[in-house]
Amino acid sequence: MDPPECSGHSHDHDHGDDLGRSLRPYVDFSKTICLNEEVRGSGIDVIKLHEDRLSEYPSVRSPEDDPELILHIMFTEAVTVQSIAIRNASNNRETASPKRIKIFTNRDQIDFETAREMSAQQELDLLPPHHVIDGTVDYPSRPAGRFQNISSLTIFFVDNYDSSGEMGTEITFVGLKGKGSGIKRQAVEAVYESRGMRADHKVRGEFGAANIL
Repeated sequence: MDPPECSGHSHDHDHGDDLGRSLRPYVDFSKTICLNEEVRGSGIDVIKLHEDRLSEYPSVRSPEDDPELILHIMFTEAVTVQSIAIRNASNNRETASPKRIKIFTNRDQIDFETAREMSAQQELDLLPPHHVIDGTVDYPSRPAGRFQNISSLTIFFVDNYDSSGEMGTEITFVGLKGKGSGIKRQAVEAVYESRGMRADHKVRGEFGAANIL
């Protein structure tokens, strides 16, 4: 069954499927994390295979009365993200589908305060869950130049479709389409001297700590 036709509002997205452009094979699951998830480790489970994109389980939820989630996706090599798909197939009446997101690139460390205040590479108002019943929607990554040759993608789920403000957000699928560069991400190697020289320490530094799958 085809997704229902878009009518009554204006938006920019694509209902098409193109499995060949899935970025899931490039996701580094060992370094991908989700913040504010109700069940620890559940966030990475929604980056599913293409054939599981409509499944209700597993899912990730934010706590009750708190719609915010941050999903930080690391890649094994530089990629170009062409579109993103987000879905909530859950029938749980105690949670709500995400409504608005902010997307950041190459931000390896980000918290909720920073995500709320910082300008994003892209902001999206997601369609209500009844808009697409049997499929997923691809939201194009724009401007395209901001999503080329990136090493990480951070999605900040700002709020959801619960008008009461009492429900947490639930997500059952996150999919990315694009292409890999073939350039592997290089680990930074630090070489330590067995005995430091005083002249080397005059200055001290601080280190701060839409594709269908």
